[in-house]
Formats: sequence, C-alpha cells, structure tokens
Amino acid sequence: MNILLLNQVFYPDVVSTAQHASDLARGLAQAGHKVTVVCSSRGYDDPRIRFPKREIWNDVNIIRIRSTGFGKASKWRRAADFGTFMASCAFRLWSLPQFDVVIAMTSPPLISFLASLAVPARARSLVFWSMDLNPDEAIAAGWLSEKSLAGRVLSRMLLYSLKRAAVVVALDRFMKDRIQAKGIPAEKISVVPPWSHDDRVTFDPAGREEFRAIYKLSRKFVVMYSGNHSPCHPLETLLQAAERLAENEDVAFCFVGGGSEFAKVKERARSRGLRNVLCIPYQPIEKLSGSLSAADLHVVVMGEPYVGIVHPCKIYNVLAVKKPFLYIGPNESHVTDIIGQSDAYTSSHGDVEGVVANILRAMKNTALHLPRGVEVEGLFSRDRLVPQMISAIEQGGWHARSTGSRCAA
Repeated sequence: MNILLLNQVFYPDVVSTAQHASDLARGLAQAGHKVTVVCSSRGYDDPRIRFPKREIWNDVNIIRIRSTGFGKASKWRRAADFGTFMASCAFRLWSLPQFDVVIAMTSPPLISFLASLAVPARARSLVFWSMDLNPDEAIAAGWLSEKSLAGRVLSRMLLYSLKRAAVVVALDRFMKDRIQAKGIPAEKISVVPPWSHDDRVTFDPAGREEFRAIYKLSRKFVVMYSGNHSPCHPLETLLQAAERLAENEDVAFCFVGGGSEFAKVKERARSRGLRNVLCIPYQPIEKLSGSLSAADLHVVVMGEPYVGIVHPCKIYNVLAVKKPFLYIGPNESHVTDIIGQSDAYTSSHGDVEGVVANILRAMKNTALHLPRGVEVEGLFSRDRLVPQMISAIEQGGWHARSTGSRCAA
C-alpha cells in the first residue's frame, strides 16, 4: 500500500512521538509498503534546530515543511507554530498524489481533522493514531471552556475525525472508553500501547557510570523524571519531596527532557537553592540507555483529570532498562494496570510525606540488594507492538478498498 503519515515531529527529533512515528514508518517500509512522511523542518523542543527539507531514511520518503519557530514560551507562540504548520501541511497534502492510507497522529492537535478532509480525494482511508485527545486535554487543564464557541467547534472537529476514520488506535483501555463514549463503535477502535525502544534502550552499565560521572552523581541515589515536562504530568509533589530531602546529601533529583514546564523546574531549583536538583536536556537516542540506566528510581507522573486523555509512555523505556519506579497519580490509569503486573512504589498527588517515604524505602532496598524489578517489559516491546500497529493500518487500507474507497461519515 501507498501510505502517508502526518505528524509534526519525526526522525531525527528526539521527543517521544517522533521516535514512535519513526519506528512505525520504518516497520511499514520493511513490511513492503511505500511510506511518505510529512513533518516539520524544525526541532520540536528547540525550533532553532533545522532539518533537511527532503530525505530518504530507511526507505521512508521524508518531506519536511516550513512553520514558524516561536517556541513554547506562551500559548500564542505555540498556537502560531501549530497554525503555520497546519497551513503548510494542507498546502503540501493537496500537492501530493493519492494514497491508500493516511495515518494522522495528534501533533499538532487536530491534525487528524486536516487528514479527514483529505478522504477520499487524497487518501482512500484514514487511520487515526490517537496519542492524546484534544480539545479534551485543553478542557481538562482549564485552558478552554467546554461550552465556549471554540470548545464546541474543536470538539466537533475531533468527532468528525473519529467518525471519518476507518480505524482509530487508542493507547489504553481508558482512552478507548473515552472515544467510545463519543459514539464511536468499539469494533472500530484498536488498543495498541506505545512501545519501548528496546532495540536501542536496554540497561547499560557503562553508560550508567559515564552519565553519573559527567553529572557528579556517582555516590548518589538518583531519583529521575525523564521525558516531557507538561502540566498534564504535575511535578509539584515530587519537587516538594526534593525540598524536604534537600539536606540529604545521598539523594539527587534529575529532571531530564524538555517541555513547557521544564524551565519552571529549573527556575524553582535556582530560586530555592536546591543543590540536589539537576536539570538536563533531552538525551539523543544513542545516549538514552545510559541516562535511563543512571537512575536508581524513576518517577512516572499522571495528572488526575487526564486519565484516558494523555498517556505518559516513559514507563515503557523504564521497563526496558529494568529499573524500579515510583508512580505518582490516580488509583486507576494505564500505569496502575501495569503496576498490577509488576512491582513498583505508588503515591498520590499531594502526598509529599508518602513520596519521601517511598524514596527512602527504595534507597534502603537498594542498600540491602533487594531489587524491585519488573517482569512485564516484553509485553511492550517494539517487536511485539509495531506489528500490531501495522496490522491495524492494513485493516484500514483493505477496508477502504472493499467499500469503494469511502470511510464512515
């Protein structure tokens, strides 16, 4: 099949959706499909980074388009970057030949709506890969009123996209329930969680020691939050725990990654003189094993209102390096589903004492050589889940052919 993938980020960008999109595109090409990707020419976390306009990578044809690079310092800047990318994407989409399947992800929000308008003129069918749900996320965050004109219009755009899709891929059962509650038939929704990058991310003893030496962490118990720093993953409880443990010279807190809240974490540490807090930018994929292996305890955070809306996927790479983790979040989420099959520490938002107690307990277990590893990492491997994604996409393509190139309206 001739397949088009739309997403703002792609190889060689290092953010999570870029890595997952790249894995899928490569897998589709290896399965014999012709794959084209339309993405941004700018780096997602640092728009000053520019990538080539055209590139062939692992038999994937990459077309990178222009957009503004105002960054994430304010909502209007983000909106401008999203809007100009969407406009460029629409122009390029209508200049391309027809595809059998267009796969729409969710960066920027509602790019799936643009893809849905292209069916059937530019693509016979749509596969909606829902990495998150918007405007649901903006409404849950309080950035947008559900009853406002913008809220109603954006919700209808999302619903239109979901209805036009031949296949909707949700990341967990909670997201499937939310999509189904919008009137989408259950049989049209496939649940495929994001995979770990286990072909490139494994426990790396040498990389662990190198990372810890570079950042002077060799004698520390390292508590690490690695990934996107977003309001959907509130870090306040973890930061308060870091303040409580500021005088404990044996513990260091590493915040690795980027996102809209990353600068706030850096400023919090600076303004309060937290010498036990270290902020480090996103690590390139070739260094990711070392940085993740450097932690003694990883932290996975899930915001209370966002279950089924967003899906923190950092947990899968934590499983790949077989490190213990502390979960801060609601009692029911995709993370607690995994915890039910593994071994982890848990706390709720606001329970600073509980977080501190869990960190000290994890330190004690490490000192006593009592590892709290997990045994479910294989369930979320790339080799297991990418074929499931390919199967869902092929299902959407063959469905369109059998129904005269029309998606459900």
